[in-house]
Amino acid sequence: MHRRRFLLQTGHAGLAAGAAFSGLLPSSGHAAPSPAPQRREIVRVLAEGSGNSLDPHGDGVAKESLGVFTNVYDRLVAFERKPLDSSTGRQLQAYRYDYARLKGELAESFESTNGARSLVFHLRRDATFHDGRPVTAGDVKWSLDRAVTLPASKRQLATGSLTDPAQFVVVDAQTLRIDLPRADRYALPNLALTFASVLNATDVKAHADAADPWGTNWLRNHAAGGGAYRVGAWQTGQQVTYERFDAWRSGPQPFVRRALVQAVPSASNRLAALQRADADVVLGLAPREFASLQGQPGVAALSVPVTNTFRFVAFNTKQAPFDSPKVRQAIAFALPYQALFDGVNHGKGTPLFGAQSGAAPSADYPQRYPYATDVERARALLKEAGHPNGFRTTLSYNATDTAIAEPAALLIQDALKAIGVEVTLDKAAGAQWGALETEKRLAFFIDSSSAWFNDPDYYYRIFFEGDWRWNFGSFDSPELVKLTDAARWETDAGRYERLMRDAAQIVTRDVPLVPLWQPSFDVATRDDLRGFTYYIHGQVDFRTLTRA
Repeated sequence: MHRRRFLLQTGHAGLAAGAAFSGLLPSSGHAAPSPAPQRREIVRVLAEGSGNSLDPHGDGVAKESLGVFTNVYDRLVAFERKPLDSSTGRQLQAYRYDYARLKGELAESFESTNGARSLVFHLRRDATFHDGRPVTAGDVKWSLDRAVTLPASKRQLATGSLTDPAQFVVVDAQTLRIDLPRADRYALPNLALTFASVLNATDVKAHADAADPWGTNWLRNHAAGGGAYRVGAWQTGQQVTYERFDAWRSGPQPFVRRALVQAVPSASNRLAALQRADADVVLGLAPREFASLQGQPGVAALSVPVTNTFRFVAFNTKQAPFDSPKVRQAIAFALPYQALFDGVNHGKGTPLFGAQSGAAPSADYPQRYPYATDVERARALLKEAGHPNGFRTTLSYNATDTAIAEPAALLIQDALKAIGVEVTLDKAAGAQWGALETEKRLAFFIDSSSAWFNDPDYYYRIFFEGDWRWNFGSFDSPELVKLTDAARWETDAGRYERLMRDAAQIVTRDVPLVPLWQPSFDVATRDDLRGFTYYIHGQVDFRTLTRA
């Protein structure tokens, strides 16, 4: 296959695509322990950003790292997948993960006992870590102990009643039992997330010390897994290369033997690489760029309808002037919703604005909020909040999200001038974005996020409660906590819906964040690639890919 070299802008330096591939293709003059992979067994992915951590329980993790964790680590269980319904999906044999069905991964089998208050997992006896050491129930327990102790993973696993190391019981070398305080429908799905990844305990402990007992400093830049792929090379925020782990036993041996994920901020360079067959998968395309691929020879464009991802503007409700609900409402009425949806997102997806004011909200989430552009109402609310002449603020966005966030920020900056709010734009480094959100150092910002699980009470608990990254607005409402605590265990559908309608009233009234739209997930590939599987994190699972 003919490949032309061209320059890709990656951060502050250029990278030749041909050179990138030469590092993945077989080299002559060096003996290999096994036959070198052919070009068709190698996959190159280009995205706006790249991973910033190899620690699946770490703080400030970029979304791109979730793809690393998926490929490099195993979990006890995994989500099944189901074919996409669209004609494009059938053509590409593409899939999406199935939240409702789980299968064993490290666990060869599992069952619930004691009225679903205990979960018992029987490990595969031939599973090993990348260094050849057998995976034992002791490794699983240590990994889960670590996960429920470190802040980032601790809060997520608590949504499934996984909170205490004493819950994880080693029955024997190949059997682990998890005891729950009560049957929890979120326990098993949480064990399928990257937060529950199983680490090589011996390896991590060897790099820990009294000041860092969980080895967090070392694991940030070193993998300790047993998943389908080893990390071949790692440059934080720039690229990661993968080598297939041929001794992997938690699923069928993958077709892809080597893979490379690179950060290429320029969308035009990513598109050029795909069209010239210098790349196999391109992520992070804006709707206009994605639409330009239709009918291009050798290229397939896949658009996946998404129900539990949303684009939003968020406020730090603990920081003036956004500690005032009236200020937040004023901004919500000043945003240029239709221009954002049509101009930035090209009308794709589902609008989350313009619900009838005063109408009873849905029990669902995300849902349309009762806000539409109304400049006079926004001015009146600012005056009531004590800012008749407006104020100055900074609107931040992620440098690895520029395809959508940058034009959106410019439209918002211009729209807010009409109510006297002077906005300075801040393009924050992608590698730092997770830390900025976790440490609550952003006052006003644009982002998108997803919920792993589809239930409304889960959404409200994740995005509007607690001191953690995903409570983007630092919202604190005892009234909301009371509602979600009751709904979590409610079995009567009617009562559950009433609780969730009340919750919706709170978040739409106090508006710690303003949803803009639910997007579609767009990915472009070479047309001979098969088996792409969509996960909420939107990264590539190399285990499922094949060539036509």
